Amino acid sequence: MALGKDYDYAAQECSIARALEIVGERWTLLVVRDALYGVRRYNDFLVHLKIPRAVLAARLQSLTEAGVLEKRRYQESPPRDEYVLTELGRALWPALRALGLWGRAFNPDARPMRTFHHAECGTELGSYGECPQCGRTVDPADVEMRPGPGLGPAEDAVSRALRAPRRLLEPLELPPR
Repeated sequence: MALGKDYDYAAQECSIARALEIVGERWTLLVVRDALYGVRRYNDFLVHLKIPRAVLAARLQSLTEAGVLEKRRYQESPPRDEYVLTELGRALWPALRALGLWGRAFNPDARPMRTFHHAECGTELGSYGECPQCGRTVDPADVEMRPGPGLGPAEDAVSRALRAPRRLLEPLELPPR
């Protein structure tokens, strides 16, 4: 059941409710996920997520206003900006990892679309983002993402680029269109 437009999580005395004020909308965590994967440009988010333009613009604006993303100019003429995760945005990595593992655990047919490894030693991360080999929690910048057995066909340029092993947060560079 959808909440009414006048409903305000911030009025609740609960840190989860306050967090949902920022990331609780359906598309928001997918935008953050893609930003972790290195997607930074509006059109790349648009193509990869297949999200309506107005919704993407609203999500990027709200995430920027909340301090999860930072808007950076990468071209002056015409003016074009990219969206980069801030420290606050990077701190969502453990929550997204846990949500992905939860989704896989409760879907008996699910095969991982991506696997996440400690870039330093190549070991697949544990459930809490820790490296079983090194015994420490791995910063997102030190995580290598690899295609998993459940990854389907790549339909767009962003999906094709994300098929290669790559570190999280590394800017996604696509060939000119």
